[in-house]
Amino acid sequence: MPTYVYKFLETGETIEVQQAFTDEPLTELVHPVDGTKKAVKKVFTPVGVSFKGGGFYKTDSRGSSSSSSTSSSTTSTTPAASTSSESTTAAPAATTTPAT
Repeated sequence: MPTYVYKFLETGETIEVQQAFTDEPLTELVHPVDGTKKAVKKVFTPVGVSFKGGGFYKTDSRGSSSSSSTSSSTTSTTPAASTSSESTTAAPAATTTPAT
């Protein structure tokens, strides 16, 4: 069941209430501290989901994303191999320069 936020009009305090989608919004609610019924108003809050990045499209599928992860792992392996050979080449050059 979804959780909705209600605000007590007199005090400004908020309370969360679980209700079904089909239930009517509440107008009165028992205050949790003093136990009296008080007028409330439903508070609309932003949705807790945010999508960041390039976007999601109807044409996206699992097959293409799994193949892209395979190619990215191949890509990450290739630069590491070339980086290690470059660092090996760079190390003797650095050693040769101070000796001269």
